[in-house]
Amino acid sequence: MAEAHQAVAFQFTVSPDGIDLQLSHEALRQVYLSGLHSWKKRFIRFRNGIMNGVYPGSAPGFVVVLAGYMGRAKYVQADPSLGLFCKLGQYIPVSNYMSLETQRRVGGILVGTGLWVAIIYTMRNVLKFLLSWHGWMSERHGAATWKSRVWLALVRIFSGIQTPTLCSFQTSLPNLPVPSVKDTMTRYLESVRPLLEEKEYKRMEVLTLDFQKNYAPKLQWYLRLKSLWATNYVSDWWEEYIYLRSRNPIMVNSNYYVMDFLYVFPTQRQAARAGNAIHSIMLYRKKLDRAEIKPFLLQNTIPMCSSQYERMFNTSRVPGIDSDTLQHVSNSRHIAVYHRGRYFKVGMFYDGRLLLPREIEQQMERILADTSEPQPGEEKLAALTAGDRVPWACARDAYLRLGKNRQSLDAVEKAAFFVTLDDTEQRHDPNNPVESLRRYAKSLLHGNCYDRWFDKSFNLIVYKNGTMGLNAEHSWADAPIIGHLWEHVLFMDPVKLGYTSDGHCKGQPHRSLPGPQRLQWSIPSECQSMIDNSLAVAQALADDVDIHIIPFEDFGKGLIKKCKTSPDAFIQIALQLAYFRDKGKFCLTYEASMTRLFREGRTETVRSCTMETCAFVRAIVNAEPKEKKLSLLQTAAKKHQQMYRMAMTGKGIDRHLFCLYLVSKYLQLDSPFLKEVLSEPWRLSTSQTPLQQPELFDLVRHPELVSSGGGFGPVADDGYGVAYIIVGENLINFHISCKRSSPETDSHRFGNHIRQAMLDMLDLFQLPL
Repeated sequence: MAEAHQAVAFQFTVSPDGIDLQLSHEALRQVYLSGLHSWKKRFIRFRNGIMNGVYPGSAPGFVVVLAGYMGRAKYVQADPSLGLFCKLGQYIPVSNYMSLETQRRVGGILVGTGLWVAIIYTMRNVLKFLLSWHGWMSERHGAATWKSRVWLALVRIFSGIQTPTLCSFQTSLPNLPVPSVKDTMTRYLESVRPLLEEKEYKRMEVLTLDFQKNYAPKLQWYLRLKSLWATNYVSDWWEEYIYLRSRNPIMVNSNYYVMDFLYVFPTQRQAARAGNAIHSIMLYRKKLDRAEIKPFLLQNTIPMCSSQYERMFNTSRVPGIDSDTLQHVSNSRHIAVYHRGRYFKVGMFYDGRLLLPREIEQQMERILADTSEPQPGEEKLAALTAGDRVPWACARDAYLRLGKNRQSLDAVEKAAFFVTLDDTEQRHDPNNPVESLRRYAKSLLHGNCYDRWFDKSFNLIVYKNGTMGLNAEHSWADAPIIGHLWEHVLFMDPVKLGYTSDGHCKGQPHRSLPGPQRLQWSIPSECQSMIDNSLAVAQALADDVDIHIIPFEDFGKGLIKKCKTSPDAFIQIALQLAYFRDKGKFCLTYEASMTRLFREGRTETVRSCTMETCAFVRAIVNAEPKEKKLSLLQTAAKKHQQMYRMAMTGKGIDRHLFCLYLVSKYLQLDSPFLKEVLSEPWRLSTSQTPLQQPELFDLVRHPELVSSGGGFGPVADDGYGVAYIIVGENLINFHISCKRSSPETDSHRFGNHIRQAMLDMLDLFQLPL
């Protein structure tokens, strides 16, 4: 055990002859290398902090400004210090320590540095002003106007000449603007118009007008005040009240899953797949710590916020009675591994370096070969993280706060991430695709309800047959952040790292590598009863979830673009058609969009059930002429794109209403309008998983490297959750979830409606498949 080696770094015995010290040079060497690694990380963070602090400035820029300033002063024979030391000499006898020429040079350097800082500050504010303009979003791709081209050129100029790091643009991003109440009310009424009968709509108009006149001005004043003080007027409240204050189970209700390749199985060896995957994840963390990950740039120019990456690793959600908290440690040198009811702590560094894939495989093989039995209460301990939050907070405080329980819990919560070596086999079976993908998705989403630590920022699950996937906690970041990591892992695993002919990781095992440490627990019977209660709650929730996955291969993005239609708009309209065919009515629909064009931005809602979309759906159902249906489809697609752009640029509806509602609660104002709006159920909740690094996968030459994407549980008890990923030009994967207990929903039936809706819409364009 690594800890055992460190514990005997020195020993001593007391004898009549004195004290005999016995030093272990190998253990001391490991301690030295560990400290050296920590100091390197501190230096890198310090260096990156300075580089980000002066961006878009750079060292060459500093030299140019300083040389130019000093050269000009010499050319015009002026004092480069601007008399700085003369004024300072009135209070401090500077002339006693420096000659007049030295004073001028030092003063010139100080003034030149100040000029450089002023230029940086000016460039940063000009860039922030430029990034506040979003007119480029309304232009068709590849047909930019001269105004947009000039704007893009100015953004590139004021972004500086230095290659940006992950967080370089953070201080240059504009703050999320607070929309006017009038605009939000207008957009809200427009969004509910297709869902309400005339009488109900009139009633809602009265409520809206009453709120706008009597409540909104005061609430809006406080919200504008917060926007001036805080970096983002939404994000901190969104994290706290939507995620951390929820007392319901986060399993299924909040956590989401990400799948492996759909068709490729790089190795059948569980330990080997874990070795490559864990090594790839740790390499990603290394790049993240060094800020070597490229910032996400739209059109290779327009930056998006990177703040969500900060808590990807070394993070765990900690339960509380009223609210949870996010615990993040700056560094963690180990991971926590679960296998057959036992917990292990596995160090990721030895000899001052990160373990290689074959060495990590060696550690996983040791865990798999361990035949020890779980301690009482250990096997199902993680069920506490799957059940209601209050019992988990009480159990944690009462039974896991002291002694070896505290040490073992710290090992789990402060791990870089959590790994489950699952004893089942999961993968896509071409002979039974529906059932195999359903089992696979449900396993990733909830497993046995006690074999994932749902509070960790993410769980890596590796199955017995080498398939793998992720389960991610939602409060610390949104799905595109974990998606970026997963794309890196899927690229590194078979493409960069690879396997030997017999399925092992490349390389050799380490002869003297200390083994994993088995974590020790002492779980009293009272705590075991609480574990059983949480498991019963979680099991009922898991059993109620139904998932259906459709690898839609009839056509993809390539054919949709030939229809001169946005692929996302096409899919969203198809979802509305499918829902209408399933339920015979329309519903309030949630589509997640990003607001990362703004500092610390997260998400906004696109209410994709519009009047235009409903008109198209009715035309399809009523078998109107093809020309009319095609015209209505194009109108609906344009409307959807407009709604999406508005959401991305801070002109959405729901985050503004959410914040107004919170202010009303703080002020103890009871608004009937806000109370009704915030209680409306989202019976169709949708989200696209974007492919952010398409350059990593050559899907033209290697179409087998397509990803399955990921999904989430249903938001409403009588509704559907739909996640989809557009992969390459010819594949769209749909993940559909609902609750079995609802007689109104059926994920398989809804999946069939989606497939038929996609085909019916394509048929309007008369393009061959």
